[in-house]
Amino acid sequence: MGGFLSDTFLAALLFGAVTAAVPLLLAGLGEQMSEKAGVLNIGIEGMMITGAYLGFVGAYYSGSFWLGFLTGAAGGIAVAALMALLCVRIGLNQIVIGIALTLGLDGLTALLHHFQFSRSYPRLPAAEVTPIPLLADIPVLGPALFRHHLIVYLAVAMVGIMIWVYRRTQLGLNLQAAGDKPAALDVAGIDVIRTRTVAVLFTGGMAGLGGAYLANVGAGLFIPFITNGAGFLGIVLAMLARGRPLWVLVGALIFGGCLSMTTAAQVAGINIPTDVIQMLPFLVVMAMLVLFGRRASLPAALGIPYERGAR
Repeated sequence: MGGFLSDTFLAALLFGAVTAAVPLLLAGLGEQMSEKAGVLNIGIEGMMITGAYLGFVGAYYSGSFWLGFLTGAAGGIAVAALMALLCVRIGLNQIVIGIALTLGLDGLTALLHHFQFSRSYPRLPAAEVTPIPLLADIPVLGPALFRHHLIVYLAVAMVGIMIWVYRRTQLGLNLQAAGDKPAALDVAGIDVIRTRTVAVLFTGGMAGLGGAYLANVGAGLFIPFITNGAGFLGIVLAMLARGRPLWVLVGALIFGGCLSMTTAAQVAGINIPTDVIQMLPFLVVMAMLVLFGRRASLPAALGIPYERGAR
């Protein structure tokens, strides 16, 4: 028990929780906007793996983490554009297309990585951290919570931005209407297809950015299937958060803490089977679905393609 309460374990756990939470937070916030607009974006895992691969390649060849983040986000947007075309404009089944994109991109990125790097796994240098003055000097908590790459603080700030968008802007009202009553939004003169397309593209950008962070900052390298279900965890977060970005942040930190248990236990010298710890995130997901899944309030038109004039 002393090992679990040691400063070393707590610092490693908190630092790892934040690092693991950022990709989940970005993916969850993106998925939340897509679901608000009525699009169930199952393909978010494919967008994340694309962002991870292109983000790593961009950072590796340019030497710039920020260019890597840009290429990762652009890759996610490109995949999202394909999904928007097939599901939002043509009206194909969102679940089928999402699964197909995820499976296809998992294989494609693995194949591209093999052709590009063969069996080698080149690494990036450690990402530069930006300590927050005064807060970073707090014992245990300071280094764990307030010494991270700047993108971490931007991801947290995005929570506040999303809250403002949903509550204070016309775009937030349009997104809500596109998910709940798209016909009423159409009657009001707002293009439902365009609103949903914007939401899906935003989701792709956020998922791609999350994937790029995972590869470039979290791992420092790209390996095939590196996302390991992070996109699906983002979907769960978005559904359970019931349209509240702050809940996405809380859920991401909980899942991130579970994912960081392995590293924290090793740092503190605690002997726990790795397989047991790796089960924790999925056990937490099942527990949260059982406890809160029935209360999840989803848009009435979620997953239903909109066709103007159809009844």
